[in-house]
Amino acid sequence: MVVQDIFIYPIKSLGGIRLDQAEVEEKGFKYDRRWMLIDSEGLFVSQRTYPKLALLGVELTFEGLLVYQKKRQYDSILIPYTLAPGEEVSVVVWDDTMKARLLAEQYDQWFSEFLDKEVRLVIMPESTRRAVSPKYAVNAEAVSFADGMPYLLIGQESLEDLNRRLEQPVPMDRFRPNIVFSGGEAFKEDSLQKIQIGEVAFQIVKPCARCVMTTVNQNTAETSKEPLKTLASYRTVGNKVLFGQNMVALGEGVVRIGDKIEVLN
Repeated sequence: MVVQDIFIYPIKSLGGIRLDQAEVEEKGFKYDRRWMLIDSEGLFVSQRTYPKLALLGVELTFEGLLVYQKKRQYDSILIPYTLAPGEEVSVVVWDDTMKARLLAEQYDQWFSEFLDKEVRLVIMPESTRRAVSPKYAVNAEAVSFADGMPYLLIGQESLEDLNRRLEQPVPMDRFRPNIVFSGGEAFKEDSLQKIQIGEVAFQIVKPCARCVMTTVNQNTAETSKEPLKTLASYRTVGNKVLFGQNMVALGEGVVRIGDKIEVLN
């Protein structure tokens, strides 16, 4: 098994970025889901409610995050990595409430105009510790603004297995993984417990339950019943549709495309 793709999603629920290598941190890869859009109540905003967010791409530049409209790339805004911290606010991601910092109003305005809804952009300061559920944590890890876990691992063969069952194949971006590997049989990730990738060991802690975000076309923002309908027909356990495995990192370091995945079970 070899690392095929590495992805980060700097702003929660916006477009992902494929990297050649990434720095492994406790909360997730460096820059992964450290920014987020919130509504007037402080609740996170996602493609589940606003599929149009799929039409916003993100790039890492020397100065900061460049956010642009995929269909109008000239319509963009640069968000520097280092900004004077704004007002501290409480934000909510599912069952977790945590502290975040507001950024300048010009960013709020740009995103609000795009969505036609009043939203604000926040960043997670290093001082904020949002705990991974004790049910799954290994060393009392913290997590970013991700849904609940710092890392998501999916095998390419698992996607191929799904696509063989679909009339219209879907790309991996529907599932927003952090690490995609090639090699091994379909759903090999389900049998893994502890792995080494490059410099870092990871503990697989739980399967990832999938939602309607998998039905959003990341290029057009159109929605359909697939691939969730087909996936549910053979990957449902209890009332959850499972695809991919969540992980926590057992250390820090760098992982790279081409790194071999060593099984430490």
